[in-house]
Amino acid sequence: MGKSIFLGFPHMIYGGDYNPDQWLHRPDILEEDIRLMKEAHVNEVSIGIFAWKALEPEEGVYNFEWLDQVFRRMEEAGINVILATPSGARPAWMDHAHPEAMRTDSMRFKALHGERHNHCYSSPYYRKKVREMNTMLAKRYKDSPALKMWHVSNEYGGECHCEYCQAAFRKWLEKKYGSIEELNRQWWTGFWSHGFNSFEEIESPSPRGEWELHGLNLDWARFVTYQTNDFMAEEIKPLKEITPDVPVTTNFMGIYPGLDYWRMKDTVDVISWDSYPTWHNDGETLAQTAMSNAFIHDVNRSLKHQPFLLMESTPSKVNWHKVNKLKRPGVNELVSMQAVAHGSDSVQYFQWRKGQGANEKFHGAVVDHYGKADTRVFQEVAHLGQSLEKLDEVVGSDTAVDVAVIFDWNNRLAIGNLQGLSNRRDYEGVVRDHYRALWEQGLNIDVIDEEEDFSSYKLVVAPMLYMVKPGVAERLRAFAKKGGTVVFTYLTGLVNENDLCFLGGFPGDGLMELAGVWAEEIDALYESDRNSMIGLEKEYELKDICEIIHLKGAKALANYGEDFYQGQPVLTLNEYGKGRCYYIAARPDYQFLADFYKKVVKELGLAKPEFDVPEGISVTVRESKEAKFYFIMNFAEKDVNLDLGSICGVDLISGQEYSGKTCLLKTGYLVLKVEK
Repeated sequence: MGKSIFLGFPHMIYGGDYNPDQWLHRPDILEEDIRLMKEAHVNEVSIGIFAWKALEPEEGVYNFEWLDQVFRRMEEAGINVILATPSGARPAWMDHAHPEAMRTDSMRFKALHGERHNHCYSSPYYRKKVREMNTMLAKRYKDSPALKMWHVSNEYGGECHCEYCQAAFRKWLEKKYGSIEELNRQWWTGFWSHGFNSFEEIESPSPRGEWELHGLNLDWARFVTYQTNDFMAEEIKPLKEITPDVPVTTNFMGIYPGLDYWRMKDTVDVISWDSYPTWHNDGETLAQTAMSNAFIHDVNRSLKHQPFLLMESTPSKVNWHKVNKLKRPGVNELVSMQAVAHGSDSVQYFQWRKGQGANEKFHGAVVDHYGKADTRVFQEVAHLGQSLEKLDEVVGSDTAVDVAVIFDWNNRLAIGNLQGLSNRRDYEGVVRDHYRALWEQGLNIDVIDEEEDFSSYKLVVAPMLYMVKPGVAERLRAFAKKGGTVVFTYLTGLVNENDLCFLGGFPGDGLMELAGVWAEEIDALYESDRNSMIGLEKEYELKDICEIIHLKGAKALANYGEDFYQGQPVLTLNEYGKGRCYYIAARPDYQFLADFYKKVVKELGLAKPEFDVPEGISVTVRESKEAKFYFIMNFAEKDVNLDLGSICGVDLISGQEYSGKTCLLKTGYLVLKVEK
């Protein structure tokens, strides 16, 4: 077993959001909660996430007695506490007395009291109040044996355009560019005569003002991440001063576009995220939804390359999808184990008990309004709790990875912002397609930012690497020279970090040398348009975007089948040093990617399961010094026969030994321990 996230607690963390502050008028329910938690095999609760009004009912008047009682109950029951700071939502008294702490939107309208996450991250008053509250919490509960982690705020997000934030933005820009002349050059402000004479003239993007200056839009988004992270760091400071050994986390929102989590990952000790896929939707199979969820798990594991926490999920349904469908029997346990397979050392729910009112009263929970344990959901939660208790050996274990797929926040933002081509650029969908073709083979995959270190991988896939930040091209070339394989696609190497086009041809910034091709033109296709890729064993369909490329050292592996560029290369290979670079010049159908990556994986001898993975089955491997743990999960929505080949191991859940041919039941899974 590796290092556990909770000090002195070498077990899977199981529990979720608990809101006793909403039930202070019902002490009988609070007592019953403890009994039910033990019955559900819960060993952790997250408390205080939106409890500011309960902790400070009016300014300068504090009430911690109810929280003292909750800590006593948890200590007596042997249940761990993740204590949250309450900064995610403010009480009405604060907004009434200090409206400067509320956000101003991009139209420059000040928010009214309400909702949550509507506070200004630059507000001196709010920063002061948060620091005071967090200091009091840390001093009061620092010696409690139940306190195992800090959870700062909740789902940071959104932006503020008030004068505090405008001033902070201008300082950030001045630090980045040094002079207004350099900013004007990088933003290309001569277009439309929109140049600035001083930083004081710059405003954040607004529908009422400047919103088509791409450099401004990019830098504002980066500033929002910077300021959010700075606020979070200020939140954490008193906690670390008073409780230096208690780890700190916050719940990220998967691949939320509003914040660049790669810039925030080092501020917290542990990565956590909230997972709410649309299971059982009418547009994809369960396996396809599972693939998308696996992709986001791998993003979050890759942020720190260590185990993370599934901080929120639902045991049944949510209340905010267009259609809030129940998880079918067995699916909650299956998808919870998927999180563990991809590196989570916890399964946690929002929420423990359904609220009696307000907008989340029908959001799923372990305990329904019915209030008893004989519900399907409660029984399934309890069964999963028993299963997780058998996975102590997995806690803290590693994920060995040979393959990285680049999913870059800046690229997503820039590609979404560009004006041209078509509206079907679909950066996220393209990256997921490449990921899927590797995931379906049972490979462990890191999903990384383009500024990460590539040296530990054998294969780096960089779909639509439109924006190339400083140093990235050099590191990719060095990676290939030493024997690595790179996969590029169309729209690679068009702009620098400030969205200025490279001169001298695409892919720019030295990537033409690595790719061995020059992309002369980009053709955008209508939704009904199709081209084809010919010259391989099969013919494949092409759609959306086709680049017209010329060989500059690479060799053509396949050509276009139609249009005026018929016969010109569409798939190329360039030998580079001890490695190689593939270039896919158009968007192919998924079958091409599936076939292409099977060939690449075989050529490179990448680590994958020692058996063929049937459709709908997912295989992910974690490992310790002593053993490998094969998570074999059935998302096929039917029983599936499979042959484990040379694998022989003991299922940690049932204790049964498995080898050779077996049948994995619908929504079933195995956690096979194979000794090294």
